[in-house]
Amino acid sequence: MKRSSGALMHVSSLWGEYSVGSLGKEAKEWIDKLAECGFTYWQVLPFCLPDEANSPYKSFSAFSMNPMFIDLPSLCKAGLITEKELEEARQKTPYSCEFDRLNKERLVLLAKASERFEGLGAIDQFMTDHPHTEKFCEFMALKASNDGKPFYNWTVNDPDSKTLKLWRFTQYMFYVQWQEIKKYANSKGVKIIGDIPIYVSDDSSDVWEDISLFQLDENLRPERVAGVPPDYFSEDGQLWGNPLYNWDRMKETGFKWWRERAAFMNELFDGVRIDHFRAFESYFSIPATDKNAKNGVWVKGPGMELINAIKEATPDALIIAEDLGDITDEVRKLVEDSGFPGMRVLQFGFLGETDSIHLPHNYPANSVAYTGTHDNNTLLGYVWELDGKTRVDLMKYCGFEGADWNKCYNSILRTMFASHAGLLILPLQDLLLYGADTRLNTPGTAKGNWSFRITKEQVDKIDCNKFLTWNTIYARK
Repeated sequence: MKRSSGALMHVSSLWGEYSVGSLGKEAKEWIDKLAECGFTYWQVLPFCLPDEANSPYKSFSAFSMNPMFIDLPSLCKAGLITEKELEEARQKTPYSCEFDRLNKERLVLLAKASERFEGLGAIDQFMTDHPHTEKFCEFMALKASNDGKPFYNWTVNDPDSKTLKLWRFTQYMFYVQWQEIKKYANSKGVKIIGDIPIYVSDDSSDVWEDISLFQLDENLRPERVAGVPPDYFSEDGQLWGNPLYNWDRMKETGFKWWRERAAFMNELFDGVRIDHFRAFESYFSIPATDKNAKNGVWVKGPGMELINAIKEATPDALIIAEDLGDITDEVRKLVEDSGFPGMRVLQFGFLGETDSIHLPHNYPANSVAYTGTHDNNTLLGYVWELDGKTRVDLMKYCGFEGADWNKCYNSILRTMFASHAGLLILPLQDLLLYGADTRLNTPGTAKGNWSFRITKEQVDKIDCNKFLTWNTIYARK
């Protein structure tokens, strides 16, 4: 992996005028900023439809795309929404995603656009080329016909025609707009890294389309569910509640569903991060009736057979193995055997372990280094919340000798740039040294996450010369 660097920011956090980041000119402006800093990667979070808590890691479909990200000015320019409708969609605040308003108003507006759209042949061809996405659209239309009930309680078998048209339109339009953004990024020397959530929702088109691929009971409900044991983030562990895969059945099909999922991601991105990669070696299985993850057990996963299937589906893509959490020697061997770069996170380097693998001097060349991920505090928030001794240890490690530790951040960032890691990714908040109030997600909590947004004025304050200099000095450009 060629030495390089990039930034992590989800599309939702982009600036703009319409309640959430979008696939419009702001995305191109962000790409210009990355190139100006000497960065060659933009990492995003999953594009699939988020859940009721706005998390993109538990979706109605692994093959869906979030219609909230569709750029409204582009629709207005194409005559699909009116100037008045565009003005009525203007946001109240630029600093956070207006999820309540989006959930009430945005699909209503997009439904109007779908009725005015005349390129039905293009949509039909897109759906022919993407059958799982077509199934997702049918699933959402049937859900509407059944008053929003989960699929295992459906009694109506005819999809709502207007809802079906809406979802077909939004999926096609997202794809078209995103392909323009990706093409622009690549023309500027910037590659896009996407994210594959390890699991899907129990009430999803993925489960509905083929129940044999999941561990379900006779009522089509999960027998056991996904999560992780107690760890750094939570003393009760994390009870995610997703259905677990029936890996025996997956293997019988040659891992067809996973191959198709990987190929779809390969259309959208230049590379992907596989979330919770350790589940490929062993996954945590929790009784579906439990209230926390304490009684879960580890069960052997599909291992290299699945990895080889994914490689065959995406032969030229960068694939990052998210190997964080409860990691064993078996997981480490699987990451090594896969050839995928693993992840190293600075904030995990000072948890008390002697000579941690998350300390920058231990980063292998075939790894991706982060100050923190979307699940961590910001770098500034992290340093402020450290106990005094650990903060001193961090300062010493990064060679900061000043009396005022509030000025230590350039030393920390430079240490990351100088590390052996082939790829360095910095969250947007750490480019600007923002505090804990801008944190994107706190694992184990259902509210108050995913809403952070940036403004153009704030992004313009990024010190591009500083990052360009470090990228040049440390051969990351």
